[in-house]
Amino acid sequence: MGVVVSERRAEGTRRRGAALENAITDAAWEVLVEQGYNGFTYEAVAARAGTSKPVLYRRWPQREDLLIATLTRYWRPLDIPDTGSLRQDALTLLRTVNAERARAVILMRIQLADYFRETGTNFSDLRSRLRPADQTPPFATLVDRAIQRGELTDVPRPERVVNLPFDLVRHDMLMTMGAVPDEAIVEIVDSVWLPLLSHEGEPHSTTIEQLS
Repeated sequence: MGVVVSERRAEGTRRRGAALENAITDAAWEVLVEQGYNGFTYEAVAARAGTSKPVLYRRWPQREDLLIATLTRYWRPLDIPDTGSLRQDALTLLRTVNAERARAVILMRIQLADYFRETGTNFSDLRSRLRPADQTPPFATLVDRAIQRGELTDVPRPERVVNLPFDLVRHDMLMTMGAVPDEAIVEIVDSVWLPLLSHEGEPHSTTIEQLS
């Protein structure tokens, strides 16, 4: 056993640059999945990566720095579809989220519960840190393109309405602890989101007198 560990450490010392950092964040991800945030320590990650704690400290002085680097590596930007149809764009994007993000979303909610308590942050805060500052939210991009194509009227829409499909899919992931059935994705788009977007583009006929 000692020989194996020594060989891994020797191998680790020969890695440089991106290769070393990728090996460390890969090991860190494995530790996070298996042990949660409480087990996400420099000791555990260094041992799994076959390197030393000083190597980690030089790159990520704080444990949170290492955590963000690890999550960023596994929270890759989504490809934004451009099929020429808002409905098909939305379905394609949600299916991609369902296939590529379900496990990560569930992991971050469960394994990072102690991190959120310790830092006083939440999932939304973390997602903002993982998304590039200048990146437009995916569904906002889809809506903008639909307006340019003439599928939607160009009126102000609340951010909550625009991003609703992702919020509903994420909710279902967390409620069922797994991927969302495709029929639920179609229902979210066809029965909830698209009608709501169209309604947001229409004049509101309800008056104060009607509400009285």
